[in-house]
Amino acid sequence: MHSIDLTYVGSGIHEELIAHVADQEGYFEEEGVHVALRDGAVWKTERVRGGATIGLGRALLSRLTDGIQWTVLTANTHRPLFWFLGGSEVKSMDDLRGRRLAVHGARTAPGCFARIVLRKHGLDPDRDLQCVERIPGDYQMDLRRLREGSIDAAYVGSTLSAEQVAREEGFSVLSFVGDHFQIPTVGLAVDPERIPLDDPALQALVRANKRALKTIAEQPSLAVKHIHSMLGRLTSAEAEQHYERYVRPYFTSDGRVDLKAAQQGIAAVATELGVSAGTADQMYLPAL
Repeated sequence: MHSIDLTYVGSGIHEELIAHVADQEGYFEEEGVHVALRDGAVWKTERVRGGATIGLGRALLSRLTDGIQWTVLTANTHRPLFWFLGGSEVKSMDDLRGRRLAVHGARTAPGCFARIVLRKHGLDPDRDLQCVERIPGDYQMDLRRLREGSIDAAYVGSTLSAEQVAREEGFSVLSFVGDHFQIPTVGLAVDPERIPLDDPALQALVRANKRALKTIAEQPSLAVKHIHSMLGRLTSAEAEQHYERYVRPYFTSDGRVDLKAAQQGIAAVATELGVSAGTADQMYLPAL
């Protein structure tokens, strides 16, 4: 049996759902590959390069800024699963003006995406609000700080359901990032200098990933079961609502990249970072 490391760089169903389904449904084993799923959220990029990575956003940023030739073989979704969540006094994106927003760093992929969406709402992230940078985790500390009032809003990921948290806590879901910005954001990518694209373990991983994508598209009840197991704070009905709103319509069934969306996303990211997009769109060609 072949073996390969697979790194996720942000917790939650956004990064982990497809790998979780492939593992739990036995696809890795059936494809003849042992996959070591690694938490690389705080790893340096050099270490992430040693295996395959789920985080296509981070891969793109390091390709644009460091010239690492990351290559994408499958894309799970083009809709980043992040939300702006407002505290009790913040009811809209415009209400963020002059407020404190807990958010990822500006030179991280989620933080870059946040800044792009803030600008689309007419907000300058450097002048119109106070961006309180923090290292993301499961966002429970953000919820605690929202309750106590030390921040006014938080940019949160898919370790939780923003709608469910908002209902329980009296908060407001201000915006879903995927409604305003699209880019291949999770899937499978490698640095060909470290892992050749025809590597047998990598190809087996790609096949298993595509099987998992097909499963969540064609077997909704099974997909909901897995989402429910990963988001234990949700009821089964809430897990189904989450699937219908954010997973079923937006996750690919075959791993293919929408190159038009990718090119538009790259242009926005390059502009935000102040770098040239160059030929970054070539990183997606194997997944077309």
